[in-house]
Amino acid sequence: MFTQYKYMLRPIDQFYLAQNEPEKSVYEFLRTYILTQNQSITESLKYGMPFFSINGKMFCYVWFHKKLKQPYLGIVEGGKIDHPDLIQEKRSRMKILLINPEKDIPLKKIEFILNETLKLYL
Repeated sequence: MFTQYKYMLRPIDQFYLAQNEPEKSVYEFLRTYILTQNQSITESLKYGMPFFSINGKMFCYVWFHKKLKQPYLGIVEGGKIDHPDLIQEKRSRMKILLINPEKDIPLKKIEFILNETLKLYL
C-alpha cells in the first residue's frame, strides 16, 4: 500500500526510511538534532550517505561502521576537534563518534562536539 509513496520521497528521506532498527532511531535522532543546531545547516545525500552542510561547506555526516557494527557521527573537520571519544582511524581529516544503538544516545558529547565544530564554520 505505501510502496507507491516511496517514489515521491527525496533520496535523503528514502535513506532514513530504508534503515533497520535500532540504527534507524539513532539516524533519525541525529538528523533532527543536527538540523536544529543552526538555521544554515542543510542536508543532502552524498556518496550514498546523509551529509550535513553549513553555508555550502560539508559539516558532518552519519554512517555505519561495518567492522564495529555501530552507527556513527562523522565530523568533516574532526582533526581540529579535541575530544577523547572522537576516533580518527586512517582518516586524515575526519573523525567519528561511535554511537551504540543499544544504549542512551550520548547527547552531552554530541552537543559539545557539534558546538566545537560549528565554531569552525561560523
